[in-house]
Amino acid sequence: MKRHLAVACGVAVTALLTVAPTSQAADDVTHHEFQVNCSVAHRLPDDPIVFPNLPGASHEHSFAGNTTTNAYTTLASLQGAGVGATSCLAPDDLSAYWFPTMFNGDTPVIPNGRQVIYYKSGIIDYAAVRPFPPGLRYVAGSPAATLDDFRTAPGHIEGWECGNSFFNWDFPTHCDVGTQLNIRYQAPSCWDGVHLDSADHKSHMAYPVDGYCPASHPKPVPMLEFKIAFPVDGDTSRVRLASGRGYSWHYDFFNAWDEPTLAAMVSHCINGGLQCDPRGYDQYKPNRGTVLGANYRLPGRP
Repeated sequence: MKRHLAVACGVAVTALLTVAPTSQAADDVTHHEFQVNCSVAHRLPDDPIVFPNLPGASHEHSFAGNTTTNAYTTLASLQGAGVGATSCLAPDDLSAYWFPTMFNGDTPVIPNGRQVIYYKSGIIDYAAVRPFPPGLRYVAGSPAATLDDFRTAPGHIEGWECGNSFFNWDFPTHCDVGTQLNIRYQAPSCWDGVHLDSADHKSHMAYPVDGYCPASHPKPVPMLEFKIAFPVDGDTSRVRLASGRGYSWHYDFFNAWDEPTLAAMVSHCINGGLQCDPRGYDQYKPNRGTVLGANYRLPGRP
């Protein structure tokens, strides 16, 4: 492993950049991903990335993952929350994930149960993807986006869908009864290798170009894809986000994974060319084994 000195917001930090993969991909690679399953833990008008130390300064967000996340959150506070202080299945994922709260009129719409956050390769050379360094954080999407900004955003953007209505760049006004309003949106997956954050909370990250990281952002990290299902159907004409219309969708990520756990999942599932569940198991390739035990922790951990 190589360790490099990174500088983020004027503070020197040590970031883990490379972890040698231990898994070899099978010849019939069709996926290179694993799932993280987390439920919404709480709601607050806070954003520790955009408005650090300013409680109430943000529109309302729904927070998943680390149960302590608020306006005062730092890497130290996330890591110090203790194993299991998370709404995710993996107790060692102390990362914070959040997105604008949805409302139907004035009633909050909270996703039922655990939602899916995919960790994927955003580049062709999936074996080159490395884990996020501790403390990396960014915002994907923008609350100030226009409909055209949202529609043409880099990455694979599926927009809003419900029932048989797909690729909506704003909320459809009606969803068949019994369906849910779903959103999928991909984050950038190329890091500049230096900064854990930037002034606009975006510039230290970039999307791949034609399957490769640009020279300005040469370090491939996992591509996050939030897949969130909101339990709303029928007349959706009063549905809104705390940030505005459907095209204002965005989400924030603050990495606080246990480093060996994240490294093992990235190596086995992404570098290994597998389609893994939250334990690092590919049901289509059972002979490849799993990463985490029945308790969703590395073997040997209680």
